[in-house]
Amino acid sequence: MAVAGGWQPPRPCEVYRAEWELCRSAGHVLHHYYVHGERPDCRQWLRDLTSCREWEESHSPQAQRSLCESEQARVQAARKHTLVWALRQKPPTDWNLPLPPEKDK
Repeated sequence: MAVAGGWQPPRPCEVYRAEWELCRSAGHVLHHYYVHGERPDCRQWLRDLTSCREWEESHSPQAQRSLCESEQARVQAARKHTLVWALRQKPPTDWNLPLPPEKDK
């Protein structure tokens, strides 16, 4: 974390507002409900938007801390998902052979 005077939010406040509006949109709510069986929780986007605006207005250390913690939690949540497939280190040995006739269609 940098000194408060030179620190900028990880994202512009407009991005937090757009994410909050997208989270509340009918299409996203329906998709999330279909996939997860529950409505999406958009409160974190609203807290981030509020903190970002608070930072812009008063350079509040609490708002800065809130945004940093939120972004760190978002990064950690993205990292916890493991890959489904093992990544190849090199291509198969027969990658350049012609396809069998039944696969050629």
